[in-house]
Amino acid sequence: MDESPGLRERKKAATRLALHEAALRLATEHGLDRVTVEAIADTANVSRRTFSNYFSSKEEAIFHGDAVRLRRLLELVRRQPPDASPWQVLSRAAERLAEEAYGNAPPSWLVRRRQLRGHPALVAHQIAAYTTIERDLADELVPRLDGPDPALRSRVLAATFLASLRVAVQHWIDHPDGPLRDVIRAALAQASAPPGPAAGPPPYAG
Repeated sequence: MDESPGLRERKKAATRLALHEAALRLATEHGLDRVTVEAIADTANVSRRTFSNYFSSKEEAIFHGDAVRLRRLLELVRRQPPDASPWQVLSRAAERLAEEAYGNAPPSWLVRRRQLRGHPALVAHQIAAYTTIERDLADELVPRLDGPDPALRSRVLAATFLASLRVAVQHWIDHPDGPLRDVIRAALAQASAPPGPAAGPPPYAG
């Protein structure tokens, strides 16, 4: 009997996740520079050809989890009500993502992220991924903006938001003393506040 499209997609997702987890584990155990695509494929019990069907490089395989979270962020933005302001849309989506994706992050995940942070190959991949999502987020914000030059303003807004979100996540990885949602809320409040004394609660809180 032929597999249903849903079953095929679930198997593909499982294989992609297995390759991602194998790449992440090997990179933290041996260092990214020592990890090969062949080793990742062997650890995930698939062929080298199968790896190439899913990822173009070991860096892409490692970054897969972040790529999934960025796509989910875009989906959450699209689901926000049409009457919400652009910054409310972005903030609410970020807080929801924090709960979904990081709410139950185990200590081992945090350790791995600290170990791999700053590797030049991964930084380059991260920049490319964030540049892509920045354009997509800006496109979603344009219809929500009034006034002149909404295309430029949407790009600035998306870039400011993503930079604040990235800083918040990195700060939380270094200091996971409380929920990531609270750190994101504080970072976005600072980003949206005018220059001057420390900002109070964000206008969307409550």
